[in-house]
Amino acid sequence: MIFSKIGSRALLAAACLAVLPFAAEARELRIGLITPPSHVWTKVAQRMAEKLPEATDGDLTLAVFPAGQLGTEQEMFQQMSTGLLDAGLMTAAITSLRAPSLQGWFTPYLFTGVSDAIDAAETPAAQQMLGELDRAGLHGMGYTFAGMRHILMRDEPATDVAALQNKKIRIVPFPAMKVWWQEVGAVPTPVNLTEVYQALQTGLLDGVDIDLDALVGLKFQEVAHDLTLTSHMTFPAVMMVSDMTWNSLSQEDQAAFQKVADEALAWGSEQQITAEETNLATLENEMTVTRLTDGKQAFAKANEAVQASFAPYPLIAEFQAQVAAEQAK
Repeated sequence: MIFSKIGSRALLAAACLAVLPFAAEARELRIGLITPPSHVWTKVAQRMAEKLPEATDGDLTLAVFPAGQLGTEQEMFQQMSTGLLDAGLMTAAITSLRAPSLQGWFTPYLFTGVSDAIDAAETPAAQQMLGELDRAGLHGMGYTFAGMRHILMRDEPATDVAALQNKKIRIVPFPAMKVWWQEVGAVPTPVNLTEVYQALQTGLLDGVDIDLDALVGLKFQEVAHDLTLTSHMTFPAVMMVSDMTWNSLSQEDQAAFQKVADEALAWGSEQQITAEETNLATLENEMTVTRLTDGKQAFAKANEAVQASFAPYPLIAEFQAQVAAEQAK
């Protein structure tokens, strides 16, 4: 009888334990970037990683892999398409190979500074550009920005087009930038960002098309000594999630993830406005900095060539018109 009661109690206890709710284990998502830890885009990803667990009630966490730890951007795109990588904060440049209208962001001299570009992210056309990623199996979440693009040279400032003839210039390999540099008369040379320092040091490259964040973060001023401020293009990043990952999330977690991303992307854009001034002050103490005040005129032929290359993409014309209207206010 004693054993019977003990047995009954044990069975009852086991039954109670079986129905007790257990805390669900958080699902870890992975996000890849090519920028170093000091870059504003990496800080944006880290900000999302800090806020996502609380926003999703512990359902989701985010592991950040900066500095190309998971490969080049092209490799990370492939990983997202197969579900091996959940998310990326990727240059709009390489992203434009999958959503061509994104090249509109690289209209030469469309923006005078980062603040103008941030405002343009709210235009209907900019949001339609994100929608083009659907065809590539990606869910576009929004934009953030690095600084304007300038020209860094090893040995002499790029004070005019003649100084750039036949020079090997590192570019991001997408059509708008290729067209621009080819028309300038340089030799556009794709090199992975993580390999640029050595390429400048050894003379494989004569110069780099670069933003100040990447320049300072990767210490390129140690191996290249002349910076010409041209502000010839802006340089956005696109936050995206693999469709395979996005569609596997609950509607509640999707909404929470989007809210976290919106806040972090906006925060990063505001940080970039201040960073432009801080980075420039740093560089003016360490190298020769030249301001090219007539860049739009000096590079007129290259600017026109890029504009002509946009003809197949009517959304770019809509974007440019909406940006012009915004700037006229």
